[in-house]
Amino acid sequence: MGRGDLSADGLLDHLQQGRVGEAGGILVVSPRDRIFVASTDVSMSLTPTPPDGVNPLHDRAMAGYRGSGTTRNAKGIDEISAIASVPNSGWFVVARLPVSEALAPVGRMQTFILQQRAPAVAAVLIVIGLIMAWLLRPLLRAADQADRMTRGELALTPLRVVRDDEIGYLTQAFNRLLAKLLDNQEALARLAHHDSLTGLPNRKLLDERLQQALLRAKRHARQMAVLYLDLDGFKKLNDTLGHEAGDKALLEIAQRLQGLVRQTDTVARIGGDEFVLLAADFESSAEQGATTLAQRCIDAIARPLQLETGHCDTVIGVSIGIALGNGNETPQDLLATADAAMYRAKQSGRGNYAVTPTPH
Repeated sequence: MGRGDLSADGLLDHLQQGRVGEAGGILVVSPRDRIFVASTDVSMSLTPTPPDGVNPLHDRAMAGYRGSGTTRNAKGIDEISAIASVPNSGWFVVARLPVSEALAPVGRMQTFILQQRAPAVAAVLIVIGLIMAWLLRPLLRAADQADRMTRGELALTPLRVVRDDEIGYLTQAFNRLLAKLLDNQEALARLAHHDSLTGLPNRKLLDERLQQALLRAKRHARQMAVLYLDLDGFKKLNDTLGHEAGDKALLEIAQRLQGLVRQTDTVARIGGDEFVLLAADFESSAEQGATTLAQRCIDAIARPLQLETGHCDTVIGVSIGIALGNGNETPQDLLATADAAMYRAKQSGRGNYAVTPTPH
């Protein structure tokens, strides 16, 4: 066995004074003797090396490995170790440095980079935010307008297309959808106020126009007339020729009635074979004008109907009740009075009219 003087040339002093970093150190190991020959940490000098299996990197060094690696020391601290042979001695030296200290420069570099790059990154993010705000502004405005439309705060009007891109395409699609919605609303409004078969005003729209005519009559001291028409023989035609022929008859009669009145008058269908004519703003005798109109209706409806069913001589009649008003009545009063007069006309032989004069 060889011998060596550890104090020669101040070896121990060099080891004790030698440091690797702030917390690192140096070990001199004799694998043959399985002892730490010398160490920066004096307490480890001339102490046995750890048993096999405790420190894998130490085990590899004892078996001849020379190089570097990471390991955990007896105090539980992760270290980076570099291993090199000591010539002509069979020993090897280990330089150790805690991982946290070894990587501290990396952390400082990261901090430096972040500090230097943070303003640039912030500026880039601000620019990106401004660009996104500019891109999305039309969409946000459109969404706000659409929301206000749904709450009734704005009228249903198309949105302005500001750009020819995806947002512009979306706005155009919304406008097309809105146009269809408006068309559907218009169709529903018409169905709510018009007869689905003839297209004439229904009872609801007739009531509104009656109310307006009564207000004008009272304001201008004029008279108005309501003609209540009930077809004679329509049920027999419908039962004999069928509902399709009956619908054609109603359509043709509606067209004939519309051709007899002024543009300011109203022809309405309020039942299966019941029509009402509202004639307002008579400057002269309302009764004379109403009876003349009633006779023209009787003559027009009495003409043969062209139903294209092989029955070209199909004829029906009409009974008409007339109620006169001066603005002091309600729509319901006038309709009830005209209806009662219509039944008197039927009782007198059909194809006739009866008049209820203006109340005083």
